Amino acid sequence: MTDSFFPQARTHGGADGQGVPLHDFSSNSNACGPCPQALHAVSLADASRYPDPRYTDLRQQLAAFHGVAVGRMVLAASASEFIFRITAMTAQRGGRAVCLPPHGYGDYAQAAHAHRMTLVADPGIAALCWACDPSSPFGVTHEGLSDLVDNAGASTTLVLDRAYEPLRLSGALALTDRQLQSVWQLWTPNKALGLTGVRAAYAIAPLDSDEDVQAMDALCPSWPIGAHGVAMLQTWTQVGTQKWLAGSLDALREWKARQVAMCESLGWTVLPNSANFFVCHTGLDLQSMTASVHRLQIGAAMRNLRKAGFKLRDCASFGLPGHMRLSVQSPATQDALQAAWQDIIEGSI
Repeated sequence: MTDSFFPQARTHGGADGQGVPLHDFSSNSNACGPCPQALHAVSLADASRYPDPRYTDLRQQLAAFHGVAVGRMVLAASASEFIFRITAMTAQRGGRAVCLPPHGYGDYAQAAHAHRMTLVADPGIAALCWACDPSSPFGVTHEGLSDLVDNAGASTTLVLDRAYEPLRLSGALALTDRQLQSVWQLWTPNKALGLTGVRAAYAIAPLDSDEDVQAMDALCPSWPIGAHGVAMLQTWTQVGTQKWLAGSLDALREWKARQVAMCESLGWTVLPNSANFFVCHTGLDLQSMTASVHRLQIGAAMRNLRKAGFKLRDCASFGLPGHMRLSVQSPATQDALQAAWQDIIEGSI
């Protein structure tokens, strides 16, 4: 077993104590959004009434969209809420060990910590195992994912976080349909729709996991999703919405190629990836400074950028100090970042 490390402060992209960034590269929301169809549906949602507590229509629509049985659909207030709830279910059954990707979303570890579970490197001894494809922060296929699924024990709950599958710009999922049916699939469409402020998510349970679905429902409070979340998820299943998403991916591919070239022109090193975001580190002179000094330099640069209205995602909370994650943004926003960085290097900010 490994020593457990649990961050005390939760680090996320998007708005912070300084408000909403004027130019936000820290959130991986679809920069082409918000999706007009989804935004319209959310604006018309009737917040004066309770949703159906069983979400009958929504469950049926999501099940039909994915071609699975309705009984496999588990709704959640958000991906984070699902993460904490399935961790609670595992702990309630006596599970004591959780296996995480080498770098990943902090709530996996936060949930494990809340239930006094231990982080382990060996998925073979984990009661709960997390995987991502594409992963965050790297935006690549989870290494060894196919073997991980095939070798998972009957007592291991394996969850595939598919938050960025709808925003995949290249490559394909490294699993067969048969393998997919044996794992939990967690979906959070608000990122792809450019509506991260609307909190709603869902998961597809593995085949023949009725007992697990019942346990998850038993741990769920009433009405986990409000009227606005219901409207967003219902719109997600519609043909027009998916057509808009496909068009946005074409635009994001063009913007990404431009943004990578812009970053490289600044002397930054961009790591390979397949999503609408990427990790890089700057061209600050690594030969003339220690790693700790380099991290301080990047931290100072990012603070200066934040003061100038830009926010980039510091990857230190992912266990990658000295690196940054940038979401793909529009050409105008890219140009603004380039100018701001050059001002920082020249000392005018």
